[in-house]
Amino acid sequence: MRIAILSSEIVPFSKTGGLADVTGALADTLARRGHRVITVSPKYGIVDAPAHGFRPTDITPRIDLAWRTWHPRFWVRREGTRTDVLVESAIYDRPGIYGDSHGGFGDNHLRYALLSRAGIEAARLVPAPDVPLGEDVVFHVNDWHTALVPVYLNAMYRPLGLFPRAPTVLTLHNLAHQGAFSAERFVDLELPSRWHAPWCLEWHGGVNLLKGGVMQAEALTTVSETYAREILYDGGSFGLEEALRSRMRDLVGVRNGIDARQWDPANDPHLDARYDALHLGGKAVCKAALQAELGLPIDSHAPLLGNIGRLDPQKGIPLIIDSIPWLVEAHGAQVVVLGSAGAANRHLEHQLRALEQRYPRNVRAWIGFSERMAHRIEAGSDLFMMPSLFEPCGLNQLYSLRYGTPPIVHATGGLVDSVEPHDPRNDTGTGWLFHTPSGEHFREALHWAIVTWKHHPESFRRVQVRGMSEDLSWEAVIPKYEHIYRFVGKKLGLDVDR
Repeated sequence: MRIAILSSEIVPFSKTGGLADVTGALADTLARRGHRVITVSPKYGIVDAPAHGFRPTDITPRIDLAWRTWHPRFWVRREGTRTDVLVESAIYDRPGIYGDSHGGFGDNHLRYALLSRAGIEAARLVPAPDVPLGEDVVFHVNDWHTALVPVYLNAMYRPLGLFPRAPTVLTLHNLAHQGAFSAERFVDLELPSRWHAPWCLEWHGGVNLLKGGVMQAEALTTVSETYAREILYDGGSFGLEEALRSRMRDLVGVRNGIDARQWDPANDPHLDARYDALHLGGKAVCKAALQAELGLPIDSHAPLLGNIGRLDPQKGIPLIIDSIPWLVEAHGAQVVVLGSAGAANRHLEHQLRALEQRYPRNVRAWIGFSERMAHRIEAGSDLFMMPSLFEPCGLNQLYSLRYGTPPIVHATGGLVDSVEPHDPRNDTGTGWLFHTPSGEHFREALHWAIVTWKHHPESFRRVQVRGMSEDLSWEAVIPKYEHIYRFVGKKLGLDVDR
């Protein structure tokens, strides 16, 4: 197959969250299975392109947006059947990806309209690896940042006879972010005025880029089966429920996988000891090493609970903050949180730092992000906390299962799809779930997890082994995407296997 994956961030070049992990691993796995794949993402100011093996090219397509002509330059690197493309333009050359300390960039609609147009042009122009993918290609786009691809294909390219058989698959990673802008921004997109209408981009008088993609893509996917149901009703898609219900027949949930080579406790270079489901002894070494590195007392009898991710109310961080005094005072627990907050949620960083000062022997707040420390927390923690208010899929609970660190999760989205509740009577389950997002219910789940860890170690070990034994890899997921690519190709008369 010939597949073009467009995303605002792709590991290992740029990353703010799980979107980058998913798109990078998806491209890598598809290429390993023999498909010709290109990825297209921006060359942000923070991206060291030469260090990643990129080289500039003389490919500079002409793109008209916002009453001016743009000539972005493509940087390219190749590895096997995978070709990665970075789009260079002054509009991306800033310290942040989506914004800075003052908030989101005011021209983000234009930055990602340019990415969408550049991604289409890359399929036509960039050798991958020897000749371009061409027009008979499947576009796999992600979230609002590249949701304009199917709109541009239908509004600008197909009327000219270009890309007539190229389907688009739009994956919805998080409907809390939709690319909504004022109506005045529509003219910047260089689309015919009729596309600012309820059947496409118009939304409450303004412009919603994600809605345009939802209405125009040949297929829609979400990143878990439960999330695919949740977004249809009761505010689950933040106002897009009606649009999504109109596309129900084209919507399917496919739970994310993980890169089982990068996230493997038996071969993880970031760890002080390796281990697997049959030999868990190394996990105790990892715990002691993590405690020592963080300046916590090295105490095997203290339950160590970790959390990694964006410091945001959506992630349930207030529930963790409110529960830390109880964890420390009632259970003698140690807690480590790794993450950072956006401008609107900096108070969460301050609250975590205050708890670190209040409980210096029990709490550590690592503000920022470290890939190395993320691996060490997954391996060194006894339990992982993930009380997200909603979670389309989630990756850290999958990493935790892989690392023998049973998760405590809110029963929503991909969390309920991937974590089986512990049942001590039938000796089943891979973690602990709570169904009401409140401190009381979260602490009840924490209590039973800690009680099992402290007083029923053999039962806890079986919970660990069951989680570590699951196949959470992308290799188990990719056949579902291959089926979707074939299906949408058939709708437009494209034989994707040709």
